[in-house]
Amino acid sequence: MGRMMSMRIKTYSDMIRYSSFEERYGYLRMGGMVGSSTFGHSRYLNQSFYNSRLWRSTRDGLIIRDNGCDLGIPDYQINDKIIIHHMNPITEEDIETLSAFLLDPEFLICVSGNTHNAIHFGDAGLLPTLPVERTLHDTSPWRY
Repeated sequence: MGRMMSMRIKTYSDMIRYSSFEERYGYLRMGGMVGSSTFGHSRYLNQSFYNSRLWRSTRDGLIIRDNGCDLGIPDYQINDKIIIHHMNPITEEDIETLSAFLLDPEFLICVSGNTHNAIHFGDAGLLPTLPVERTLHDTSPWRY
């Protein structure tokens, strides 16, 4: 209940209404909230959770759902380690009670490491960009 009062709950269903990578990033952007009240001395809790069979199974399903793409956008294939981002910050209580925020795909999305950092720290300069589309008679590719 406290979570509902203190922040807007972000969901996959809401996020996919945005078609562009930039819009999805804007929806998820937290702007420096990472670690605000999550874990600290109880870091062992999340490490234990992330090594569990339950998490690995959930993670595998999400990678399949998002086709291994950053923010689930087809043109943004992740070619490095895939991170499963919790759209809503998780707490010790979430892990202790196995709340829906931990495992429900409605609250999770695949991201690259750079996108994950951009979401948490608000640095859009970390986001991937697509190559400039070439045009007919384009004879100066080095300008792009």
